[in-house]
Amino acid sequence: MYAIVDIETTGGNAENHRITEIAIFIHDGEQVINHFETLINPEIPIPAFIENYTGITNKMVKQAPTFEEVSEQIYELLQPHIFVAHHVNFDYSFIKHQLALCGLSLQQKKLCTVRLSRKLFQGLHSYSLGNLTAALQIPLQNRHRAGGDGKATVLLFEKILTHQLGISTITSALKKGSKEAILPANLAHEEFAQLPEKSGVYYFHDEGGKVIYVGKAKNIKQRVYSHFAGKTTTAKKQQFHQQIRHITQQITPDELQALILESIEIRKHWPKYNIAQKRKEFPVGLFMYEDHNGYQRLAIDYIRKYLTPLKTFKNINEATSTLKALVSEYELCPKLANLQSTKDKCVALEVHACKGACEKLETCIEYNMRVDVALEELREGKSFALVASDKKHHQINCVIVEKGLFYGMGSVEEDLFIPDFEELKSLVTGYKTNYFIDDLLQRSHWHRYQVIEA
Repeated sequence: MYAIVDIETTGGNAENHRITEIAIFIHDGEQVINHFETLINPEIPIPAFIENYTGITNKMVKQAPTFEEVSEQIYELLQPHIFVAHHVNFDYSFIKHQLALCGLSLQQKKLCTVRLSRKLFQGLHSYSLGNLTAALQIPLQNRHRAGGDGKATVLLFEKILTHQLGISTITSALKKGSKEAILPANLAHEEFAQLPEKSGVYYFHDEGGKVIYVGKAKNIKQRVYSHFAGKTTTAKKQQFHQQIRHITQQITPDELQALILESIEIRKHWPKYNIAQKRKEFPVGLFMYEDHNGYQRLAIDYIRKYLTPLKTFKNINEATSTLKALVSEYELCPKLANLQSTKDKCVALEVHACKGACEKLETCIEYNMRVDVALEELREGKSFALVASDKKHHQINCVIVEKGLFYGMGSVEEDLFIPDFEELKSLVTGYKTNYFIDDLLQRSHWHRYQVIEA
């Protein structure tokens, strides 16, 4: 038995919007045997553009029952049956969410007529309800109303049932573990099924092939599944799922290289749904300038156009901490490093931690030599290789860092592996680095990796 459902709502996501109309058709596989349909008072205003789209006005729903008043009736109709809808996850997320607010938990198997139609009626340019009904000569009346769209979905589902591959396709979709019901409506199950259960990077593409999201995983297939298995009640998540048309992937030797490649690919494609790593990478810099007395002065500031910093930092605190360490180690003047107001007496001079450049007790030549040495150390980061043995594939996985910056990565056959930094550099693929990768490799402890220093 099937419950074929259509709803109208005040907006696009279940968390912030409400149902304004619902139609449920109970189908026994041959015909409709029960029907429930009603307007619903959403208890929030219906936006004007939604009124124009559906024809359902605030005035029309004013005397209609609230969802809570008909919730038990809806639950009893739906619960014993397979939930069927066009773009099923949209309708299901709204009804499940509103039933939950009434203390009722909906747990049903689902069928999506978009996904079923893509398998059975191939070659159409669109699988919207309007296009499908036109292509399959299904009458569609009272468009964008729950009853009208619901009746058309019933007729579409009956065409699916009578298709020579219809029952087997439905049976396959309902099998436990098929993942069919949770996948985005416009994503082919075959693309998901062929994803590897290996570490790497995966890409979600829109209808035009553009990359809209890049992710990394220890297990690509499992991670992709997790995107679709959770709640889909937020507007952003529903919009995201609707835009996914294809998935591609790149396998990496291990999780660390997947993490690095993810960062590289985000900066290459700049996907609209990747947020965390799209912030400005180097907002703060350490700068040097020479004052009118010839002393080299250091300063921390936000990076601006046409100004090249000596080193970049992710925030003011990190930059200040680094500069304080240099001032202390090389006995530089905190006033000339802009760590102390120039109007105040030099605190470091009083405790003999400054050699007096601020009072001209030390020549600019002597002082500037120490500044140069300090900055040389700052620029000269450590060079090392992170290597880990992959016994299963008889290879050694390598990540190379040169002078504090990510250089490249790859895998070396066990027989060719030589624990020499320069030799390993020649065997890996070079990549353009970024702050995220450099920070990751400098601050993290990769326990599975052996460190080979230059």
